[in-house]
Amino acid sequence: MRNHSGIGVKILKLQSRYTSSRNLNRWLRVAVKPGIEELNLRLSRKEYKFPCSLLSDGVRNSIRYLELCLCTFSPTAEIGPLRSLTSLHLFDVRITGDELECLLSSSLALEKLELIHCDQIICVKIPHELQRFSCLRISTCRRLKLIESKAPNLSTLEVYGKPKLLLGEALQMKNLSVYHSIFLCYASELPSIMPNLYTLDLCCGYEVVTTPILPTKFLCLKHLTICLTPGSFPWSHVYFYLVSFLDASPSLETLSLDVPTKPMEDELVSGHSLDLRQMAEGQHRHLKNVKITGFSSVKSLVELTCYILKNAVSLECLTLDTHYGYTMRCSDAGRESKHCIPVGNSLRVKRKALVAIRKLIEEKVPAGVKLIVVEPCLRCQ
Repeated sequence: MRNHSGIGVKILKLQSRYTSSRNLNRWLRVAVKPGIEELNLRLSRKEYKFPCSLLSDGVRNSIRYLELCLCTFSPTAEIGPLRSLTSLHLFDVRITGDELECLLSSSLALEKLELIHCDQIICVKIPHELQRFSCLRISTCRRLKLIESKAPNLSTLEVYGKPKLLLGEALQMKNLSVYHSIFLCYASELPSIMPNLYTLDLCCGYEVVTTPILPTKFLCLKHLTICLTPGSFPWSHVYFYLVSFLDASPSLETLSLDVPTKPMEDELVSGHSLDLRQMAEGQHRHLKNVKITGFSSVKSLVELTCYILKNAVSLECLTLDTHYGYTMRCSDAGRESKHCIPVGNSLRVKRKALVAIRKLIEEKVPAGVKLIVVEPCLRCQ
């Protein structure tokens, strides 16, 4: 490092576990020079305080990508403007909401912000001055209570957690992902807040909601993913809820429903006959691909599947997977594994699902529609 002046270094990636803070500071002072464009620093102890003095005048003008992992970062107004910074990634970093806000207000070229395990942050505020800001990803920041964005061109938002969302200007929002939240009960408000939404991923858990009726439509929505975690709502609401969402999404092309809840035996249909509840029929002219993961013979799921087969006139492929969640087949998990991971629904539940598919669904599959049934693997069976 001493033999290198640092001049001409554009990208620096440094990983360190046991190096002292003194040595790290010496190395960084040698390597981080004006003209550097990317700095990626991955450490193993939060007590190391990233020296903000490294962001000198020349560095501030050139740095475009900054990624810090497992350290303390305490930017103040004295840092000055980071004129070229477009991407900021903080993983398990000690930084407060005020310090983050100070950094953002001086990074007017910022386009992307990612925060993971930054547990000191309570509030994230994106100022209106960030005209180029388009992507915000926040995951498992345990103390986070509020996300407030006034950035006019925010188009991608991913949130893992339960913070309150205040999105003053969301007309440009194209991709929204909200996981492990009580966000489901607010879904009916989305079409009016985000009229140009293109992709919507919802993971909904630990809430009980009544059947929502979306008063306005997602006119631009193409891809919808809904994951129902344990405790989401009674099974009887699944069918009506999804039909309401389909009716509100006239441009929808792909639908993915993940049902990781283990059904009760008395919720399963026999597979011989089924009295479908009456719903207003609608033509879903653009829906081409549907996948239901965790499919069982629960009456509402069978009804939903039959409804889609009848009304999705452009349907090309229907996938019914009897496993639920992110499954690793035992055949892929190595020779030591004896079961699929996760085991999920019992083999009896999966067999009942297969019976329901054969007797209640297969005959309703139109010509030209490909039906894919993911059965229990032969080894587990």
